[in-house]
Amino acid sequence: MDGDAATIRKILTELGDTWAVVGLSTNRGRAAYGVAEVLQRYGKRVVPVHPKAETVHGEQGYASLADIPFPVDVVDVFVNSDLAGPVADEAVRIGARAVWFQLGVVDEEAYDRTRASGLDMVMDRCPAIEIPRLG
Repeated sequence: MDGDAATIRKILTELGDTWAVVGLSTNRGRAAYGVAEVLQRYGKRVVPVHPKAETVHGEQGYASLADIPFPVDVVDVFVNSDLAGPVADEAVRIGARAVWFQLGVVDEEAYDRTRASGLDMVMDRCPAIEIPRLG
């Protein structure tokens, strides 16, 4: 698992409160739906990114990160590992400050590229699990 405690804390407490959640739709059965709810409860603005661009948890959705017309602090990635690298690259292009790959999302090369671009990154962890641990 890539995500030391200091980086996790920094992303959750210092890097800003606008989180683009890639893979978030109105499907309540998906993990992204519940995690986004937890992030909102902790004061994060959750921006859904999904091809359907649905409004979720009261927030307008967008089809891609590039479509979001305001700055994004953290990109939370709920896609298969083989699709995650291009999402991380897009996060770098839009000027995000950090990338968070959810539990089970692993791409070591994308992790290295993203870190080399100056972004903080966590991989194979869940912010909904980590944020309550901060106290």
